[in-house]
Amino acid sequence: MATIPYDALRSFKAPGVFNPWADDDPLDSLQAGGVSGPKARLGRLQAHFSIRPRFVLLGEAPGYQGCHFSGIPFTNEKLLLEGRIPRVSVTDRVTHRPRPWCEPSATVVWGALHALGIASETVLWNTFAWHPFKPGQPYSNRAPTRSELECGRSVLEAVLDAFAPAAIVAVGKVAERTLGLLGRRPTVTLRHPSMGGATAFRTGLTEFVKTTA
Repeated sequence: MATIPYDALRSFKAPGVFNPWADDDPLDSLQAGGVSGPKARLGRLQAHFSIRPRFVLLGEAPGYQGCHFSGIPFTNEKLLLEGRIPRVSVTDRVTHRPRPWCEPSATVVWGALHALGIASETVLWNTFAWHPFKPGQPYSNRAPTRSELECGRSVLEAVLDAFAPAAIVAVGKVAERTLGLLGRRPTVTLRHPSMGGATAFRTGLTEFVKTTA
C-alpha cells in the first residue's frame, strides 16, 4: 500500500510558491507548546489524513485564505476554530490576524459534506499541493503552471494511491484536466463552488453521493 509522502511534501521549494508545511508566515501564531506554524499545519494534515476515506475531493491548488494557513485543502481558520473539521482539534488562533480567515469555497464544501453526513468519510486534497501566488503578492492566488504541476506529479500520485480505492471527486475542470495528464480519470467531476458555482456544487455532490449509497 502506498504511503503519504510527507517528506516530499515538506521539501518542495519553488519561486512564487508557499509551502504550508515548511514555510513560516508572518501572520502565524505559535500553537500550544510553542509549536511553529508549519509544524502545526503538518500535524493537522496528518490528523485529516488518518482515515481510510470513502471519498477524495480534489481541487486545483491551496489558497491564501485557506490551506496556506490551515494546512488542509478547502479549510479555513474559522472552520477550524468552530470544530467543523473531523479528527482535527484546534483551541487557539492559527494566525494573529484581527479576524480569522474565512474562505467562501471552504465554507461551501464543508457545509455540503456535513449536510450529506460524509464529512468524517472524506479527505480533501489538491492536484498541486502547495500555494502558488502572484509575483510579490503572497496573499493572492494563481493557477499553477504546467511545469509546477509536473514537479508535483509524484506527490499527487502517491496521495491518490494511498487512499485507493476511494472515489475521486474532481472539484472543477482544472482538477479533471490535471488528472487526465496523469492518465487518471475522476469518478465524477463537479462544478467548483467559487464564482457562483456553490449551488451546482452542492447539487452535483448530493446526486453523486446518492449513487454510492
